[in-house]
Amino acid sequence: MPSKFKRILLKLSGESLMGTQSFGIDNNVLEHISSELFKIAKLNIEIGIVIGGGNIYRGLSASQQGVDRSTGDQMGMLATVINSLALQNSLEKIGIHTRVQSAIKMDEICEPLILRRAIRHLEKRRIVIFASGTGEPYFTTDTAAALRAIEIKADVIIKGTRVDGVYDSDPEKNHKAKMFRSLTYNDVLAKNLRIMDLTAITLCRENNLPVMVFNMDKKDNLKKIVTGHNIGTLIS
Repeated sequence: MPSKFKRILLKLSGESLMGTQSFGIDNNVLEHISSELFKIAKLNIEIGIVIGGGNIYRGLSASQQGVDRSTGDQMGMLATVINSLALQNSLEKIGIHTRVQSAIKMDEICEPLILRRAIRHLEKRRIVIFASGTGEPYFTTDTAAALRAIEIKADVIIKGTRVDGVYDSDPEKNHKAKMFRSLTYNDVLAKNLRIMDLTAITLCRENNLPVMVFNMDKKDNLKKIVTGHNIGTLIS
């Protein structure tokens, strides 16, 4: 079945890489994500990825422990580079060509963020992993994902989570939580649903960029969502 989309931006949280661990990167999770990406790469979709760094370091929680917020966020940005390199290595092992582009220059490790070059990589069917968030403190990787998706003219942001979609309360704590099949950007803001931060949702709304939220842990879900199966939650 062909893909619904020509170009996507996949957003993954750093925490998703931990698996059952309390910290760091679980190699089984990396292999699962790489396998799922391999399936959709064969559909000739152009794929950009943004990964968080919360499995290694989170600037906001660090600021509550006395670390300066700007410094904490910069440390978090470096954590996203570690995650991006780990995913790149896992993808290249199974024959998928990738590039890591960082919003903070570190030429010996990865490419600098150059938009035209990123788009050229995408057109050549290389997966581009955007590291270091926006490159500025006080912005989350959700905002970075929205920004990069708009810049590369992605058709959609696909946000992988541990649950099946967006719920009215935490389904991991409330077994009666109700899942939404579709929402508007204004619904998300009015209901204070914590899918993405306010800046990211506002950017998506202003640029008419849809967001699809789904369970990345389930086998074949990523392929299902890009080929039009009715899974997850659509925000538009």
